[in-house]
Amino acid sequence: MSRIKTQATVATICFALLCFLPLFVTDSYIRHLMILAFIFAVVACSWDISLGYAGLFNFGHVAFFGIGVYTTGVLARNYGFDPWLALPAAGVMAGISAIPIAIPVLRLKGIYVVLVTFAFSQLCLQLVLSQSWLTGGSGGLVRIPPLTLFDYNFARDGKFAYYYVALVLLVFTVIALTRFVKTPFGRGILALRDNPDYAAARGINQAAIRVTVLVVSAIPAGLAGGLYCLYFRISAPEVFSFGTATLVLSMLLVGGTSTIYGPVAAAFCIVLFSEYLENFPDLNVYKHLVIAAVIIAILRLAPDGLAGLAKRLTMRLIKDN
Repeated sequence: MSRIKTQATVATICFALLCFLPLFVTDSYIRHLMILAFIFAVVACSWDISLGYAGLFNFGHVAFFGIGVYTTGVLARNYGFDPWLALPAAGVMAGISAIPIAIPVLRLKGIYVVLVTFAFSQLCLQLVLSQSWLTGGSGGLVRIPPLTLFDYNFARDGKFAYYYVALVLLVFTVIALTRFVKTPFGRGILALRDNPDYAAARGINQAAIRVTVLVVSAIPAGLAGGLYCLYFRISAPEVFSFGTATLVLSMLLVGGTSTIYGPVAAAFCIVLFSEYLENFPDLNVYKHLVIAAVIIAILRLAPDGLAGLAKRLTMRLIKDN
């Protein structure tokens, strides 16, 4: 109970600090970095539901992010939808797209799940490139309408409004996913991951679990993709790239799987550390090597990620007191 109270206190303090940050930090570039961290944190912690809690080696999760990007872009730019309506549509479309990928995954395990889900991501990329009349092809879609509220344009206020939209999305996602994994259904997910035979004997439906997990994890990723599209005002095929998947996967592993909070913390660390390296022009060529070396070092010293490290430190503090 003490550990839970400690986690709740830390989360509340962090949320309060993030709420007041834009009031004291007027640099639009700092706000830009925080928005990026919020968006990728949503994608990383939603991926944790399928990869961490359910044990599904779903390497197509970034496709849901890309589907959200293009759903919002196509609706807002090509069909004139209000961006506020195109944004939730991105989450709905990502959730729907998770169903066909769940069907072949129902009876697969291990490397076969990896192959099928990765193939799904590449299929989405090829569809985007081939349907240029709708998606803009390799050039993508540009000049997508930004979010507005009456006469207030979110793209002209120094990233102040987008900051709070991204923060609300992150907080809502973390709370929703945390409550989801604590439900009886969430405990069934863990049982199926840790002991499939025992879970089946207790009447847990593996097919229903896998489909639900993929749909639930896809919706926040789609919403994050929609916000990413409206923030940058572009939809580019690079969102389906292996580089994007590697970035988000790094956040998940460094933060710690089956934690929700861990990938969120890692998203902030990786985004800010990556930007800090920009201060050293001589390291630009080796930037990705440096980041990879740091990630490997963290995983070597703390195999269960930042969340596991924080848990051990918290337990030690509680024990000492």
